[in-house]
Amino acid sequence: MSQCYNVAFYVHHHGSGHMMRTLAIAKMLSGFGITLMGSNLSAYADIIPPEYDMVNLPMDTPEDDDLDFKPLEPQGLHYAPLNIGQQRERVNLMTDFFKRTFPLLLVIDVSVEVAMLATLSGVPFITVKQHGNRNDLPHLHAYHNAVGILAPYPETMKDGDAAWIVKKTFFAGGISRYQPQHDLGTTTDKQIAILIGRGGTSISITFVQHLAKTCADWHFNILGNLEAIENDYKNVTYLGNVTDPKPILAGCGIVIGNGGHNTVMEIAALGKRFIVIPEERPFDEQVVKAEILRKLNLAAIVYPNELFSICWHELFVHTIGQKPDWSAIVGANAASEAANYIKRTYYSTFKNSTLF
Repeated sequence: MSQCYNVAFYVHHHGSGHMMRTLAIAKMLSGFGITLMGSNLSAYADIIPPEYDMVNLPMDTPEDDDLDFKPLEPQGLHYAPLNIGQQRERVNLMTDFFKRTFPLLLVIDVSVEVAMLATLSGVPFITVKQHGNRNDLPHLHAYHNAVGILAPYPETMKDGDAAWIVKKTFFAGGISRYQPQHDLGTTTDKQIAILIGRGGTSISITFVQHLAKTCADWHFNILGNLEAIENDYKNVTYLGNVTDPKPILAGCGIVIGNGGHNTVMEIAALGKRFIVIPEERPFDEQVVKAEILRKLNLAAIVYPNELFSICWHELFVHTIGQKPDWSAIVGANAASEAANYIKRTYYSTFKNSTLF
């Protein structure tokens, strides 16, 4: 690859949020050569533009022939086990790309290990900021060594970061595939959407049946990979994986979902009443985000261990009477703002560039 202006995105494979915001931002980087780096990129083959270059990385987990695999708790990194063949191949593929691609700005969404590798390779990088308790040494190294920090949410959603991290961070606003709009859901027909993401969830068939039984006057529309079973309740509709859930979400009075970034920002864009079930994630990412939403009066929180103990009927009646104001969360031009930040960072990093 030898285009003049190169931006590469490292895209973490867990969940879909990393890829969705990467594609939204990359779309705005006209004039740049775009490369996506990551594992499991093929899962998004139908939505990745054909003009983007790809560096397909193997997973860094042990295979059957890694007989000498040893877990390790490294200092300054989160994950660096010993004697994994695919991990060595990952590093080789990335450093080979770094060697043959210049000038290059790398956007990391997210990995402190890739940030360390970029630092050692002399490759400037922007790291994407996520919510959570990330004041550990590996994250601080990544923030210190980055030429910039990009937060795909507004400053009103910042968490407990040190002042120097906040100062270094560009808050682009919430990035969603949907343009912000007023809530179109009715408060009288008692329609509820349950949104199941790709990153793992405690929302189960048993839980859905519990809702259907205890809240018989509400109708539940299940979006995602949760299959119906025999003798199910009449007030439950299983819709499966829907390419564009916007019409269903928009038409419901309440949305229940986990605290993943995609989920939150799509609900914000549609102005929905939201009940968030924060799942266990590294660094308490979803818990921290959910608490921020509650403090901003944007969502009610139900933790996974409370799913069968709270009175959902009372919560639905309370929630349907709320009018959350999401207008400060999702920006209509957030992806463009993020792309412009990347362009400015590129220009300041490569001062001999004639792009501007």
